Amino acid sequence: MRIGIIGAGNIGGNLTRRLTALGHDVYVANSRGPHTLTALAEETGATPVTVEEAPRGAEIVVVTIPLKAVPDLPSGLFDEAADGVAVIDTGNYYPRQRDGRIAAIEDEGLTESRWTELRIGHPVIKAFNGTYAQDILDRPLPAGDPGRIALPVAGDDEAAKRKVRDLIDELGFDTVDAGGIDDSWRQQPDTPVYGLRGGVEAVTKALAEASPERKPEFSG
Repeated sequence: MRIGIIGAGNIGGNLTRRLTALGHDVYVANSRGPHTLTALAEETGATPVTVEEAPRGAEIVVVTIPLKAVPDLPSGLFDEAADGVAVIDTGNYYPRQRDGRIAAIEDEGLTESRWTELRIGHPVIKAFNGTYAQDILDRPLPAGDPGRIALPVAGDDEAAKRKVRDLIDELGFDTVDAGGIDDSWRQQPDTPVYGLRGGVEAVTKALAEASPERKPEFSG
């Protein structure tokens, strides 16, 4: 598949490494420009591009940038993506550590990914937000292995969700359907599933045990 990755930090960089190794055609971008991605491109064979170019023709686009940077993404970013493109949102809201207070999340009760959807003008599938970046490289296992880690995946578009779950399976991880984007608070920071290295049963249980109450340390 042709896959665009916007953000070349820990998650974006390691997804670039794994997806190129699996034979996908990866186009990677960051806010600083393609010239800053030369080393990653040489290591992986990915193509460094601008943010505007990353989604062009892509079947899957991964948006893996700080939440506070989402409003800076260009409008119409996905206009030239492939039909039915699945957009993965790996983002998390850290109001005190990084992002500042976002009223729509705190006062209106929007989930972080619903807020992202509204800013970028495209539905998203929330995945990888609670995954340790190094695990993407170090912990993939074949399907059926009892030690395989499961990742929660939330989204409203069932076809896009299926596409993302299939890709995660190819990467070496199981998945658990975490519901729609309005349910994605169950995998936001400081929930039981966030950072959990567990299988399908443990992840399903952790999602069920989540509380929608936002703790003070995760409020602006």
